[in-house]
Amino acid sequence: MFKNKGKEGKNNICGEKIANLRMSMVPKTSQRQLADKLQLIGIDIDKNAIQRIECGKRFVTDIEIYAFCQIFDITPNELFDYNK
Repeated sequence: MFKNKGKEGKNNICGEKIANLRMSMVPKTSQRQLADKLQLIGIDIDKNAIQRIECGKRFVTDIEIYAFCQIFDITPNELFDYNK
């Protein structure tokens, strides 16, 4: 069965960017704190899911992408732009 994979065999292309954005937040934000912020806006996700997204082992839904963009105050285009 064919599985959708991005570059380097990852299940998403935005996980690395999400990790970088999280680590650059002020104040410094842990994966658990990010999961808590997402839960406050209605996205049921835990620290383990954040870790799997950031390392590319988990798919990310469009609803989750929208929520990440709200948390980081960016557009979806910025989330997928590797040069920023």
